[in-house]
Amino acid sequence: MPTDPDTILLEAEDSMQKALTYLAGELRGLRAGRASPAMVEFVKVDYYGSPTEIKSLAVVSTPEPTQLLIKPFDATSIGAIRQAIEDADLGLNPQVEDKQIRISVPALSTERRNQLTGQAKKIGEEQKVALRNTRRDANKHADALAKGDSTSYSEDEIKTLHTEIQDLLKKYESQIDAAIKAKTEEIMTV
Repeated sequence: MPTDPDTILLEAEDSMQKALTYLAGELRGLRAGRASPAMVEFVKVDYYGSPTEIKSLAVVSTPEPTQLLIKPFDATSIGAIRQAIEDADLGLNPQVEDKQIRISVPALSTERRNQLTGQAKKIGEEQKVALRNTRRDANKHADALAKGDSTSYSEDEIKTLHTEIQDLLKKYESQIDAAIKAKTEEIMTV
C-alpha cells in the first residue's frame, strides 16, 4: 500500500497510462478504409496447442492498399492461420496461395462502418471504467493515509490529493475521447 501522496499519484498515473496504451493497441486493430497489418497481427492461432498471435508466426505486409499478404515462417501453419482469421469474424476472406495467404480487403459498407465506430466507443468506455477504478483505488489509499498512524497528513493535504487524482482522471478521459473521435473519423472517411 502506498505510504505517501506522491506515490499514490504516480501509481494512479501509471495505471491510467497503461489503460491508454491498451486502448491505442485495440484501436489499431480496428479496420478503417485501407488494409493494415494491425487488422490481423493480434489474431490468436492455435499453433501446436498454444494460442499464438499471427505476428509471431508470420510476416504480415500490405502489397496494395486493399490487400494483406501473410507469409508464415512455418509453411505447415498456413491452415491454422487461415482458420484463425476466419474464426476471428473480421469480415475477411483469406485465400491460400502457394506458401502464403492473401486477403483482399473489401470496401466498408456504411453499416459496417457504424458497427466499427460502435466497437471503438465500447472499447473507449471500457478503458474509462478502468480509469475510474484506478481513481477509486487511489482515493481509498488517500483516505487510508488520513487515518494512518505512522505519519499524519492534514485534511487539506488529503483534499488536495483527491483533487489531483480527479484532475488525472479528467486528463486521461479527455485523451481517450480524443483517440475515439480520431478513430471514428478515420473509420467514417470513405
